[in-house]
Amino acid sequence: MTALYESRDLAASASEKLKVYAQPQRLMILSCLLRSERNVAEIGEATGIGQPALSQQLGELRRAGLVSTRKKAKQVWYTLVDEAVWLCVQTMEMIFSGGGDLEVVRSNATKPIGKVAAKPFSLGAASFAQIL
Repeated sequence: MTALYESRDLAASASEKLKVYAQPQRLMILSCLLRSERNVAEIGEATGIGQPALSQQLGELRRAGLVSTRKKAKQVWYTLVDEAVWLCVQTMEMIFSGGGDLEVVRSNATKPIGKVAAKPFSLGAASFAQIL
């Protein structure tokens, strides 16, 4: 792993990715998807984001590579693309919601993130137990 201070290109790439997270509606959508895969109607209902804005923000999240989609009949289902995105959103929630255990955040930050899955990952009981 290369530290950000060791690579201007890596730091620039990380900065661009953080800009995607820094928009309130996108962050709300990512937080919603942290819980489970959802379709557009479910995301809109859970977040209160109206249709044109929701479509625009979901498009930005797709282009940034933070969410993946699958189509079932006429519905599009969204999920976080990998464990790295899941961990980033979970960590932000723990830090900024005031209810998180910073020791858990610290321990997660020192764990290497495995290879990125080609398809959506599964958050089983082991992942759930880890955040307790």
